[in-house]
Parts: sequence; C-alpha cells; structure tokens
Amino acid sequence: MLTDLIVKNFAIIENLHVQFGAGFNVLTGETGAGKSIVIDAVNLLLGGRARGEVIRTGTDEATVEAIFDLVGESSVKDKLAEQGLENDDELLVRRIVSRSGKNRVFVNGSTVTLAQLRELTSKLVNIYGQHEHQNLQRIETHLPFLDDFAGLGPQLDEYRDALQNWQQLQQQLDSLNLAERERQQRLDMLTFQQQELAAAKLVVDEDQELEQERSLLQNAEKLTAATSGGYEVLYAGQQAVCSQLGLVADQLEALQGVDPQLADLSERVRSSLFNLEDVAAELRSYAEKLEFEPHRQEQVEERLALLTSLKRKYAPTIDELLSYQVDIETELATLSDVEGHRDQLLQRLSVAEQQVMTRGGELSKLRRQAAEKLSAAVERELADLAMPKAEFSLQLAALQTPSADGLERGEFYLAANPGEPAQPLAKIASGGELSRIMLALKRSAPEADGVRTLIFDEVDAGIGGEAATAVGEKIGRLAGQLQVLCVTHLPQVAAFADQHYQVAKQELDGRTSTRLQRLAADERVAEMARMLGGAHVSGSTLEHARELIARSQTAAKVAG
Repeated sequence: MLTDLIVKNFAIIENLHVQFGAGFNVLTGETGAGKSIVIDAVNLLLGGRARGEVIRTGTDEATVEAIFDLVGESSVKDKLAEQGLENDDELLVRRIVSRSGKNRVFVNGSTVTLAQLRELTSKLVNIYGQHEHQNLQRIETHLPFLDDFAGLGPQLDEYRDALQNWQQLQQQLDSLNLAERERQQRLDMLTFQQQELAAAKLVVDEDQELEQERSLLQNAEKLTAATSGGYEVLYAGQQAVCSQLGLVADQLEALQGVDPQLADLSERVRSSLFNLEDVAAELRSYAEKLEFEPHRQEQVEERLALLTSLKRKYAPTIDELLSYQVDIETELATLSDVEGHRDQLLQRLSVAEQQVMTRGGELSKLRRQAAEKLSAAVERELADLAMPKAEFSLQLAALQTPSADGLERGEFYLAANPGEPAQPLAKIASGGELSRIMLALKRSAPEADGVRTLIFDEVDAGIGGEAATAVGEKIGRLAGQLQVLCVTHLPQVAAFADQHYQVAKQELDGRTSTRLQRLAADERVAEMARMLGGAHVSGSTLEHARELIARSQTAAKVAG
C-alpha cells in the first residue's frame, strides 16, 4: 500500500508531502490544477521515462519519493532479499532527475538500476490512464490474469513439470545425435582417459598416506638416531639415565631413617625413573618397527608424481578422480550403444510429449471455460460503466510449439461499439476505456494479478449521471479489498471516497505551485459543491453536496 508521496521541484510542484490511506482515495481539483502531474510523479517511481523538462524552472533536479507498506507483500520482500536490499515491512523508493542527466534511483537507501526498480514496483502499483505503466497494454499479462482468475495455478504447474521433463529428454536426444565424427572423437578421448585412470588403480586417501610415508622416508636417519639413541641414553648405555636415577633413589631411601624428609624425595625420584623406563621401552619398540626398504622412497615419489599428473589433467582430488572415472564409463557405455539408447529415449520422449499434450489440453479446456466466464463478468461490469454495448473477450490462439505458459497465447480483445469487429485491446482502447476495463476486470477478479494499489486516471471520461454513480460505487466496493487512488471530475464518483484530496494551484512570491491536501468534512462538502455547481456555490449546492456524500456513503455500507 502506498502510504506517503513526497515530491520536490517536479513541474509546478515545489514541495509536496501527502499521506494516503487504505481504501478509496480520490483526487479532485480544477482543470489545470496539477492532478495529472501527481500521477506523473508516481509513474516516475514505477520506472517511467524521466525527461529533463519535468524539473521545476530555476532548480537543478527534481526528487520524487514514496513509502510503501509491505505487510503481506511477501513476493516484494523476496525480490528485495534476492537483490541484497533491506526487506523490512516498509519500502522507501526515491528517484532523482537531474538536468545534467545523472538520474539516480534509490531503494531503501541503496542505489539500484531502473530495471530493478521496475521489477520491484511492478507488483505494487498499476496506473490506468494516459501513462506508460499500464499492464493491460502488456499482452504477456493477459493469460496469467485469466489463470489467476480461474485458480489454474496447480494445473499450470503440472503442465510445466511435464514440459520440463519432455524438454530434458529432447536435450538428451539432441546430445545423442552428435555427428558421427564427433561421437567417434569423443569415444577415442574417453577410452584413453578411462584406460589411464583404470591403470592407475586409484585408492581413496592414497595420496595422503603416501605424503606421510614420504615424510618418514625423508627423515629415516633422524628417526632412527632419535629413537635408538634415546633408548641407549635412557636405559641401555653404560651410564644410562635410568641406572643413575636408580642409584640416587636407593641412596635417598637408605638415608630416610636419618632424615624422614628424604623419603618424599626418594619416592619422587623413583616415580620419575618409572616414567623414563616406560619412555625407553616405547622408544625401543618404535625403533624396532622402523624398516626402510631399499628404493621405497623412489617408488613413493613416482606414485605421487603420477597422482599429481592425473589431478592436474582431470580433477583436483582422488575422490573426484574416482567420480570422474565412473562418469566416463557411463558415457562410454552410452556412446557405444547409441542406437539402443536412442530407441529408449525416443520411447520415453513419445510418452513425455503425450503427457505435455494431455496436461496442456486439460489446461486449454479450463482456460476456454474461464475465458467465457471472465468475458461475461467484465461485460456486465462495463454495462454499468457507460459501455453497455461493449464486447470483451480473451481470445486464445494455438501455438505451433508448446511454451512454458501452455499450448496457446491469450490476448484481450474489445469491440467498444456495436457493429465494430473486435480488435486487440492493447492497440485500440483509449485511456478512459482502459481505466474502465481495468476497473471491470478488478471488480470481476480483485486478486487476479496480485497488485494491491490501483491508480485510475480518466476512468470517468465521457460518462455522467447514473453511469458516474455506478463507477463510484464500483470503485468503492473494489477499495474494500484494494487501495485505490482515483483522479476524477465527477462528484458522483468522489462521493464514494474514504479520503478526499484537493489538488489546487497557489501563488507564492510571484510563482505558481501545486498543493495537495486532505480535506476535512466541511472542506470536502465545499469541494463537492464546486464540482456540482462550478464557481458559483449556493446554499442549495452545498446541501446537494452533503446529500450526495451521505447517500453514497450509505449505499457503500449497504453494498459492503
């Protein structure tokens, strides 16, 4: 939901900050007051084209900011997270247009590209009127709208799973149908690699064990000298440490009767003696196990060199070398039995293609049924919107090749007047017609495209009287589920609003600027009276305005 709009030095807007509420927000004002400029500012935040002439005369840059409430907008939060941006319950978007051409876009304080901005805001706001940002004119959105309207997400997922399986099998078959020369070259190369790896007789962790053994072999003399020599010094030599300690312990023990304090020292010396005897025994055992075969170091070096060569050529570890060896053997088996494998793939491909056509056919049937229901629902709504003879449809055209969206493409068509052939909506509808058609679509399927803030501009073009009241009532009902901003000249539409904003020009210090303010109850009555009676507002006009507001609000409550 759009909660705040801040505009600085944009066209004739010098400084504007307005807060919008949930439900139906209506913007009114005299012709030329700047209502379209406010919509242009929002459009800029949705990725619309920035032109230097929108910068207020006498300033170097224009700034437009908006704050969106993202509670319940999980898809937008996910996109923010994917792009490494802050993804709290609030989204701050700022766009700066500079005369120097250095235009900048910020999302939650971080610089982003225009493409990122469009992707983030495409599911937040739609503008319907004379603007670039119109989903109705994007044909690729028409079929998804129908699927959402009919709740065909599960069926579409099943179809896409079948299509993915079919495409993967087709890719396998294409890989199999390599040119014979390429296949033979591949066979020769893989055969050589397989023989080289097989001859190596690789063993898991062998390289680590060989590295350890090489270290022992390189230090064989030092190990022998340290262990055997240590044993001699500690125990076996003529002046061995253990023998000397034994004499010291005996002497101290013999004198403990003379001085009892020597008993403790005697025990400590003898404890040290026992520990050293254990160490000497382990050194002797270690030395006896040291057996170094002649030429063993040369064999270890050769083996390690072979393993290093294989790692450099095929994979960095022995585990990966063994895995690669399995892959080679699998591919060799496949390439060696091309015909047999091709026959199996063709059988599986035929089954998979049939699955695609079956799932796609079921989806197409449901879409045709849903398209009729959607057309009827939209035409009923359009009849209340001063388009009683309009014929609306979503036409499905079969594709030559299945796509990710199904076996057909879909496009909205419109015949606005009797006797006219239906034409693609994106090519023939005017801004006012687009607004009313989207209103009819949204009334028929409020949650279909996931966008929860709608801005209608010119929705009341060419209508009045009861039709205008019907438009206001429909927007009011729609605003019970979505946030709506609507620019209108009709008091019958404005009367249904939850919040009423007036756009007006003011002159300060000899310069004209646009202001936008939310109207209190009495101010709203005065604005409605202006819309009803023009420049000359009488007491009866004011009373008419009060009655219109009261009657519309009562009707809205009854409808709700």
